[in-house]
Amino acid sequence: MGNSKSGAVSKEILEDLKLNTKFSETEIVQWYENFKKQCPTGRISKQEFQSIYSKFFPESDANTYAQHVFRSFDTNDDGTLDFKEYIIALHMTSTGKTTSKLEWAFSLYDVDKNGYITKSEVSEICSAIFKLIPKDEVGDLPEDENTPEKRTNKLWEIFQKGEKDRVAEGEFIQVLLENEEALRLIQYEPSK
Repeated sequence: MGNSKSGAVSKEILEDLKLNTKFSETEIVQWYENFKKQCPTGRISKQEFQSIYSKFFPESDANTYAQHVFRSFDTNDDGTLDFKEYIIALHMTSTGKTTSKLEWAFSLYDVDKNGYITKSEVSEICSAIFKLIPKDEVGDLPEDENTPEKRTNKLWEIFQKGEKDRVAEGEFIQVLLENEEALRLIQYEPSK
């Protein structure tokens, strides 16, 4: 009865999610019922995820950024998100602790998953973030961060790294915890 074939969330996954998120058992069960309705196979493909994600940014091109978000949450690299990966993603991006969110942000920027971030990876994510920003808001950005290249350079300077250097996870988190400007630069907060 408690296994994943029965249509109910397994006890093991339920206990794990209760332990690792701020969601209650009732919330997790409700999320699971909705997830199964939306995804009868029990998995979300990258394309389905992009489609869902793009609805949050109707005036922007969210596909590239959504691909990076998907990659960061597809922890077993099978090309899909199962319920557990989906709930962890939801938790990390909405209610997670600051350090947990920064660990997730690091995994987002660590495009090749080698445990370090390079300037070219920062550039890749900054370019994806810029596609999220509606054209009419780009003009409102400060002069020294109004292009993906400028934003990349500004962020890389905060890390005090040379062109070929790289940033480890601990250093990434420490700099972002100590520098509000860096924290702002790694993300896009819609103004509306």
